[in-house]
Amino acid sequence: MFLMRQPSDAQVRHILESQGRDGFSYPEVGATAHTLPAGYQVHHERFELGRGAPAFERAKRAVREWRMFDMGWLRLFWPDQPIVAGTTVGVLARHFGFWSLNLCRIVYAIDEQRAFGFAYGTLTEHAESGEERFLVKWREDDSVWYDLLAMSRERHLLARLGYPLSRALQAKFRRDSGAAMQGAAPPREARNYELS
Repeated sequence: MFLMRQPSDAQVRHILESQGRDGFSYPEVGATAHTLPAGYQVHHERFELGRGAPAFERAKRAVREWRMFDMGWLRLFWPDQPIVAGTTVGVLARHFGFWSLNLCRIVYAIDEQRAFGFAYGTLTEHAESGEERFLVKWREDDSVWYDLLAMSRERHLLARLGYPLSRALQAKFRRDSGAAMQGAAPPREARNYELS
């Protein structure tokens, strides 16, 4: 949803309530937990957060608090939402003179001994179509990583026309999200980065 002005909290709340029951904008719901389908741009990046159980617990807390969205150019509505399937959130981003509000719903959550996170999927009022997984993992080598997996394709006409800009904004989101998680889950001795 593209807007010429920044919406008020009340307007966003109304949009979330009115659109919150909308279906997903893509048929392969839950694909980030299994085999990714053809026809989507796929991006998979990892950011090291530290080592050991304390780093994993800090990373889990950061995900519960939606800290991966702590960046100056976008805002999550609302960061107190629970990490459970069915939770709907809005992501408001400022672009070059306009705003976009994109609605997503949590498809599944992961709460395992060495992995914690969730995936959300785009709803019909989203400029893109696809799914994104936000996961923290405590590996066997004792390192703790933030793992970001996304599959997407342009849905809205403006997103298609601005394809290079859309891809650049998604890349910026991934970098900034990784940095936000590294800042939210100190200590900062680990700054490794993986791209696949």
